[in-house]
Amino acid sequence: MENAGAASAVPVTVSSGNPDLRWYIVHAYSGMEKAVERNILERIARAGMQDKFGRILVPTEEVVEMKNGQRKTTERRLFPGYVFVEMEMEDDTWHLVKHTSKVTGFVGGAKNRPAPISEEEVQKIVSQMEQGTDKPRHKIEFTVGELIRVKEGPFTDFNGTVEEVNYEKNRLRVSVMIFGRSTPVELEFGQVEKT
Repeated sequence: MENAGAASAVPVTVSSGNPDLRWYIVHAYSGMEKAVERNILERIARAGMQDKFGRILVPTEEVVEMKNGQRKTTERRLFPGYVFVEMEMEDDTWHLVKHTSKVTGFVGGAKNRPAPISEEEVQKIVSQMEQGTDKPRHKIEFTVGELIRVKEGPFTDFNGTVEEVNYEKNRLRVSVMIFGRSTPVELEFGQVEKT
């Protein structure tokens, strides 16, 4: 399929302004959310049901992590194991999604009549995704007062308390107990781990 890459655009638009479209949450195998999105799109196209579906969303955010001293931006799922599908709920559309490969079912509601979620809830998720693109969060977030353990450098195996966090420089100021005294030490994120 030559336009398989187009499926990753967010949000994906399949169809027109059908007034009966509602958002539903589909449970998928964890780690298979993008595959489920592609599979549903392919099944919609094969069945010719584009008018009964709208957007399909796999909410993600960008996170920054340090790997081997390099800043690396990766994508993280906001809701692992879930795909949001805008669709008209009928027996044929329900069956199409429910019997898609790697889908375990719909979330909420009765057995074959899942409950939709509101457009407002979806808008909150979309704006959260857009914020994450503008200003990626750090994969590991530290809070002042949190206990950490030093895993490399001259203070290896010392425990300490976070006093200050600098996300711009990926550094922490940690208060470490040395010879019974509390000593402030500057460390990189990669040198510490949460206890």
